[in-house]
Amino acid sequence: MPGFLSWIKGFFSTATPPPPADLPETRLLNPVSDDSVQELTGEIAELADELEEQMFCWLLDSEPDKFMTEPSSTESQVLDELNNRLQTGNLDELPRKPFSLPMLMRALSDPKADRQHITEIILGDPALTDQLLQVANSPYFRHGEQSIDSVDQAVFMLGIDGIRNVVAAAIMRPMMAARNSREALFAQRVWRWGLTCARASELIAKSQGADPGTHFMSGLLPALSYITIYRELHRIGRARLNTDPNPALIRQALARHQWSASQLLANVWHLPPTYHALLLAAERPAPEQAKTPLNDGMVLGTREVLRHANQPSLAEEDLPKVVRLEPNQIGAVRASLATMLREGGRSATRV
Repeated sequence: MPGFLSWIKGFFSTATPPPPADLPETRLLNPVSDDSVQELTGEIAELADELEEQMFCWLLDSEPDKFMTEPSSTESQVLDELNNRLQTGNLDELPRKPFSLPMLMRALSDPKADRQHITEIILGDPALTDQLLQVANSPYFRHGEQSIDSVDQAVFMLGIDGIRNVVAAAIMRPMMAARNSREALFAQRVWRWGLTCARASELIAKSQGADPGTHFMSGLLPALSYITIYRELHRIGRARLNTDPNPALIRQALARHQWSASQLLANVWHLPPTYHALLLAAERPAPEQAKTPLNDGMVLGTREVLRHANQPSLAEEDLPKVVRLEPNQIGAVRASLATMLREGGRSATRV
């Protein structure tokens, strides 16, 4: 498992990546083009922007015209304050590094560690144990109809790569659970979207010989960044505006800081340089980049979760223009995501 072992080696590295750049706005979905489709570059960018806007409409349960409102001077101050907090890492809502993760990663990287040892580590954290069993039994991870009733069974059935993804999802899930009725719908949809993008990125990475586990967790980070930005913006907004931010302000904050917040989370969690490289490549892909599992996974995951929710989405004939995948690869990933979303239903949003 060279990819996994190198991931673990980097996990405990003491190197600290530079702080995220202060960019006015970024694009979440960044297709990679080459000379053969240079004439379509403008169209591809428009298709990606349209898909991203449709995603924001769904996540924020809002119509596109609600996003057209320009921020007032006070709202601009709210955005400035959010930007300052992100640049300094001084966020009240910044998730801290999970306590159990380093010990688990050591065990999962040790070829001599047996199933019992890994099970004992997980059982030592009751909260993680409960979350892990819920996640392992969700349609995103369970294989077939057989339920997983114990941690030992989960480790046995899912294997090293599978349990690593379950651990990542189980650790992130409590951070993204809705705290109140105001954020319930947003948190629910962001979690579903994040898991779908993560699974799409994982499947594409595996088919292309890249590390699926690293791509899975990287695919979850934008979703965690969204809920972090959303909560921090509401905290600032209530203090400065005496009311909750409107959809236009939330959308602008998410679009402006989605990648820098993801990088900040990777910094705070001391994730290895591989993660920072993947996030940067997804934000600013190099021209003619041969393989882009995270970029393509974000596009496919976003499209399929919108289709499942009966929302406007990317047209069938336009999809091959926006991802660097062969038709058979697109079909295989879509089929897997459709099954996962269909079987999940309401239970998938409560994992």
